[in-house]
Formats: sequence, C-alpha cells, structure tokens
Amino acid sequence: MKIAVVGSYGAGLTMRVPRAPVAGETLSGGRFASGHGGKGSNQAVAAARLGAEVSFLTAVGRDQFGTAARQLWAEEGIDAEAVRITDAATMVGFILVDDDGENRIAIAPGALDELTPADVDRFADRIAEADLVVVSLEIPLPVALAALRTAHKHGVRTLLNPAPAVALPDEAWEWIGVLTPNASEARVLAGLDPDDPTTAEQLIDLLRARYTGTIVLTLGAEGALVDDAGERNRVTPVTVPRVVDTTGAGDAFTGALAVALTRGDDLTEAARYAAAAGAHAVGVAEVIPALPGPDDIAALLRR
Repeated sequence: MKIAVVGSYGAGLTMRVPRAPVAGETLSGGRFASGHGGKGSNQAVAAARLGAEVSFLTAVGRDQFGTAARQLWAEEGIDAEAVRITDAATMVGFILVDDDGENRIAIAPGALDELTPADVDRFADRIAEADLVVVSLEIPLPVALAALRTAHKHGVRTLLNPAPAVALPDEAWEWIGVLTPNASEARVLAGLDPDDPTTAEQLIDLLRARYTGTIVLTLGAEGALVDDAGERNRVTPVTVPRVVDTTGAGDAFTGALAVALTRGDDLTEAARYAAAAGAHAVGVAEVIPALPGPDDIAALLRR
C-alpha cells in the first residue's frame, strides 16, 4: 500500500483547561503539553502506523520544531525526503481543550506559506508511484490543487480532506476521487453558512450538484454517511467509554480510511474501520499518542 500525503506539519501547543475563557478573562488551572501536529503529518503517521508505505510533502523551518518533525517521520518510517526546509518558522497551532474534550485552535502557518506548486512538481514521482494521494487544505490552496491535478494526470486515486474548507474552483472537482468533509466543511463546499441547519442527507444532495465522486461525510459521534454513485449508507458510530481529546480524531479517520481503501475494502467497510480509528483517538490525550495501530482498531471493532 503506497500512499502519498501532501499537507501540513505544525507543532501543537496544547492547554487543557476546565472550560474555555471568555474574552478578556485570564483562566488559571491549565495543564500544558506540546507535541506534533498538522493535518498532513498526522494523516501520514496514521497511515504509516496501519501498515502503509507513506511519502510526505510539506514545509518546515530550520528551528527546533522542524528538527523534531524530521525525527518523528524517521521514527514512523515515513519518506520525508521531499519536505521543504525554509528559514521561516515551522507552523504552530495553539490548542485549548476543555474538560468535555472539545477543542479550539488558532494557527500561525509560517513555513507552510512558502510551499509552492513547484514543490509538488518535485514530488511528482512519488505521486505517480502511489496507490492513493491524500491532500488536506492547511497548505496554500494552489499547492493542494497542484497535488490533486498531478495525481489525476497520472491516473492515481485522490482523497481530499477539505479542512479547513474553502471554495474550490470548478475544474478541481474532477480531480477528487474521495471527498471527506465533516458537516460544517460540507456546508462551506456547498456554498452555505457553516451553521446552516441542512441535514447530512441534504448536504450530500447539494454536493452532488457539482461532484460525482465518492463522499464520506463524517458526523462525529453520529458516525458517518457514505455515498458512492448514488448508493448511500449510514456508518454507525464506534464508541469509547470516555472522550478525552477530539483534536486528532479527524486525522486518524482520514489516515485509516486511506489505508482501508488502498487495500481494497469496500466503501462502507472502510468508513467503519476509519470510524474505529477516530473513536480510539478521542479516548487518548494528544494527537500522536492517540493515533492507533491495527490492534487498537481490531479491539474496538470486536466490541
């Protein structure tokens, strides 16, 4: 299973607090931790832990965060030779997690802003050799589009995790093999307000006006809704005893879905496998420690 990932890396600086402070308030009693983050890197690690051969393209700085990132990828067996090293600061995300496990995140992109379509051109051999290319949108949009376009040119299936969601140019839709938005991201892609009350089924119908590929609409604690060529199935949620931290759940889901599709699982089975990966992630604090291995997912599915 060869998976190429084009996306972000960032250091995650996490503060766990009883509740989120309101504007102007200083809230004491927090617990601090720092660790690896960035949707692309998380997804690459998630896929590698589940047995895929992963190549990764991103940009990091020459700072301590960039050095730590390269060490992580080496430890996880990820091919990071194409990663761009710049003089800009590595991306940093500031994350607040409350006692209910909900998170609030602010991001300073730094080195990611220097990633260009030319870097994708230098990564094209890995894309051409891949069974699946995974792209997310914390990187500049022209870079994400270049990755999708390059994969499409080489006949390689693509998976776009549209996070954070932005409007896509019309021509980009034909480059996407699998689309994995959550409900708020689907609303943005469909041209609605993020808090529009449109149901999951209606969101898929709206996306079908411009997109004919595979849709996996993630619904958090409600599971997922999958649609392929008009055949629609609900994937029931996989539960854990306690939600600790939701920060890496979507990336665990994406990485596991990529692995399951690459090895030939049908869409509903793949989404169920991915849901188990996401469920495992919410039960463990911090992102990298929460990304599961095959035994973790098997244990949840047996339950």
